[in-house]
Amino acid sequence: MSRILIVEDDLRLAQLTCDYLAGHGFIVSLENDGTLAVQRILKEQPDLVVLDLMLPGEDGFSICRRVRDEYSGRILMLTARTDDQDQVHGLEQGADDYVCKPVKPSVLLARVKALLRRVDAHEPSQVALEILQFGKLSIDHARRSAYLGKQLIDLTGAEFDLLWLLAINAGTPLSREAIFSQLRGIEYDGVDRSIDVRISRIRPRIGDIGEQPQVIKTIRNKGYLFVREAAQELS
Repeated sequence: MSRILIVEDDLRLAQLTCDYLAGHGFIVSLENDGTLAVQRILKEQPDLVVLDLMLPGEDGFSICRRVRDEYSGRILMLTARTDDQDQVHGLEQGADDYVCKPVKPSVLLARVKALLRRVDAHEPSQVALEILQFGKLSIDHARRSAYLGKQLIDLTGAEFDLLWLLAINAGTPLSREAIFSQLRGIEYDGVDRSIDVRISRIRPRIGDIGEQPQVIKTIRNKGYLFVREAAQELS
């Protein structure tokens, strides 16, 4: 059973969310104080954190940034603020998804399940490829880690999932609709920028730098393409 930590200062909302998720088979705990959230996340290492943005003591952005390097689970940022820049900033700090309040419990549950679901919606033959090797770039599905040479690449869980999805489909353009369906189990709304933000973070980390990225290419009106030959030339 997956463990979820809810970091939320609205006690009534936190308890309702806790009861709803617990009723669907999750082990749920609560934290109301932002100053204590970092310690609890790092100590307990839950499978997923539902993290409110506006908290007493320390805000969600700061918490997310501080735990990201030592916490490998998923972070779902939950906030009443609807500013696109807040969404982008949250993703840049390492959040895996971002939901605006008020959110229907069924929608929250769907997002939680999608985040916890491993990217196993590929062909069996593709899943069997536990390690993909492109020159110096190595992507290990079993360990959920990637290396450039001997250097571990710093990736969040959502960033790794996206890199893996693109890599196992090397040579085939993937639309945002297809990526959303595979990784999040929901339809693309035509507005969400989370995929673009993650692509922009992955590229420099795998050495795909320059004005015109060559490994993960943007294909106009089609989506993104992982280029095997370019990946094999990374240094």
